[in-house]
This record gives sequence, structure tokens and C-alpha cells, in this order.
Amino acid sequence: MTKVAVIYGSVREGRLGIKAAKFIVKKLERRNIESTLIDPLEFPLPLLKNKFDYLKENEKTKEMKKLHEIFEKADGFVIVTGEYNHSVPPALKNIVDYFGREYAFKPSAIVSYSMGPFGGVRAMMHWRDILSELGMPSIPTTFPIPEVQNAFDDDGNPKDEKYNERVKKFIDEFDWYIKTFRAGREKGIPN
Repeated sequence: MTKVAVIYGSVREGRLGIKAAKFIVKKLERRNIESTLIDPLEFPLPLLKNKFDYLKENEKTKEMKKLHEIFEKADGFVIVTGEYNHSVPPALKNIVDYFGREYAFKPSAIVSYSMGPFGGVRAMMHWRDILSELGMPSIPTTFPIPEVQNAFDDDGNPKDEKYNERVKKFIDEFDWYIKTFRAGREKGIPN
């Protein structure tokens, strides 16, 4: 079964993007894609001191070890990002930066959101560079969500049917990239 880590990155009080993350998890699971929601409130990590692989064993927290395990087994990653000062959320960047080889030759997909009309696209543009550098290039299609406060209920159900329609292409493309990258990894990766 295909496995995906959905990495969400806000720790703010009253955070709204968690609704978008829940929506994506539900949509992936309806496509028989096993999804694990990574919430920084459930996986609190100290500020980055070094990559997981370079930490001494006594410096690796149980949360780091669990994330390492989830990311190793994942076939792809969905980044659910808000936009903080026209850039990426620090809690999300902190989680992502702890790891490296776990992402190699696996695709990513970006869900961005904001309370305004642009849906976090400025943060999304930053993530494209970051994810590519980490070895998990993002798929061409993105999923921006403007006015996230009006888009979903607390359980991640859309308030507007257009989200169910829009997400189909996004997941279709992501699923194709997952299968294609997996086939490539099975044949061998460049050293």
C-alpha cells in the first residue's frame, strides 16, 4: 500500500490550516493511500541542532525516531503550509530540516493556505526550492487555499464543493508521481 506523510507546520493558537491538512488526509485515504498526519504539536522537536543522522543517540528524541521511521517508509510527502511574512512557517521548516536521506527520490506535493485571497502561494514558491534541494521535488500542480477560515469545518470537510473537484487533479498527479518514482527507486538510484 502507498504511504504518504502529510506534514503540517503551524503551532499558533487558533490555527486554521489543520483543517486543510485533515481534508487532504481524508482525500488521500479515500484513494487507498495510507496517510500519516505529522502535526508539530504531536511531534515537538527542539530547534534544529543537526540532522537526525548526525545526532548522537542520546540526542535523538522519541519523536525524532518516530518521524524518521514514518519518513523512511513514506512513498511521498504532502507539505501543508501557511504563509508567515511571505515565507514558510518555522515549525514546519524545523521538522523538515531534521531529515534528509529519508526524502531521497520521493515526490512531494504542496498545499498552501492563507486567510487572504492568495492562498499562501508565496510560501509555496519557497517550498519548491527547499523540497527540491532535499531530494523530494514537488509535483507541478499545487493546491492553494485562499480564505482558509471559510473553506473547511473543524473536521476538514469542505464548505464548498469546489474543493472536492479541485483536489482530484492534485491527487491524481501526486499518485502518478509516487508510482513513477517508486518504480524508479526499485530499478536503482544514482549514487
